[in-house]
Amino acid sequence: MPTYTITELAQEFDITPRAIRFYEDQGLLSPKREGIGGRNRVYAARERIRLKLTLRGKRLGLTLSEIKSLVDMYESPKDTDAQLKRFLSVLTEHREKLERQREDLDLTLSEIAAHEAECLQAIAANRAEKSGKKPASASRKTA
Repeated sequence: MPTYTITELAQEFDITPRAIRFYEDQGLLSPKREGIGGRNRVYAARERIRLKLTLRGKRLGLTLSEIKSLVDMYESPKDTDAQLKRFLSVLTEHREKLERQREDLDLTLSEIAAHEAECLQAIAANRAEKSGKKPASASRKTA
């Protein structure tokens, strides 16, 4: 069975050894310890898969506790349907959160566009005043 060092996993997944140690502290990874005083971490294929799933969960925007729950469920002998239903529930909650964020972003972008238009009109009005001409929008307002 293949084993990996922390450096090998860090290079493979393009993350830092510190990130791997953090995931270990969070209970997502449990490498074996070897060498004097257990200083060297040795990761089995199981730990590599758990790291891969953790990073995939992070890309999906899941929290570490959600990832841990799902990864632990992945390894449990429980019914696959229960596992899939839980994963579906987490994804649904995450989708709803992202949709709310998208609505907020759309509203914010609309507000920014309105402010930009106001600024452009004010700049045009200022330029027109300086040149002694009435801006087209100003003549409409007074008419």
